[in-house]
Amino acid sequence: MSEQNPYDQLGVTKDSSFDEIQAARNRLCAEFNGDAEQVKKIEAAYDAVLMDRLRMRQEGKIKVPEGIRFPERVVEPSPSPVQIATSRSPQWLQRLIDTPSRMDILLPAGIFVGLAALVIFVPTAVQFSLIVGVGLAFYFLYRKEQKLGRAVLLGFAGLIVGLLLGGGLFNLLESTWVSTHITIDTFASAVTFLALWLISSFLR
Repeated sequence: MSEQNPYDQLGVTKDSSFDEIQAARNRLCAEFNGDAEQVKKIEAAYDAVLMDRLRMRQEGKIKVPEGIRFPERVVEPSPSPVQIATSRSPQWLQRLIDTPSRMDILLPAGIFVGLAALVIFVPTAVQFSLIVGVGLAFYFLYRKEQKLGRAVLLGFAGLIVGLLLGGGLFNLLESTWVSTHITIDTFASAVTFLALWLISSFLR
């Protein structure tokens, strides 16, 4: 076999079809089965022919069937729309917003709903319930990032926002509470538990 021209090594020409080139390679490999050195040369010649055919195809000199696979061709993956959207999100927002699991949403929700029910049915338990609620908010926030200062800051922020928002809403809707036993403390506490749940579940 010639050592110079890969086409000559395979016994084909540049006009040979891909099937003819592959058949020649298979025939020579079977013929020299057991001679590792010769098989290696055959495979090298076959690869060289494929590369030459690929170059000729890229230059528009030949048309190669689409079924032929060239290992050297690398198709760049298209960028994911999700990755693009994520990269455009502000860094501070990514650091602040959490993606909680189902349990991380339902467990705090159940606890805060229970505390809200307690202050509605037992108005004298408002202060105790708020202390417990803020403490639980500290806990839920702290277990995410293990940052006590951040947990305390966000917990107190939730308490203040909840009380202010609850008091303001109560004053706006005060006329609807005439026939009920709901007081401003009870209503503001319930709104505060909602704020603490949102902060402890969706912030980190």
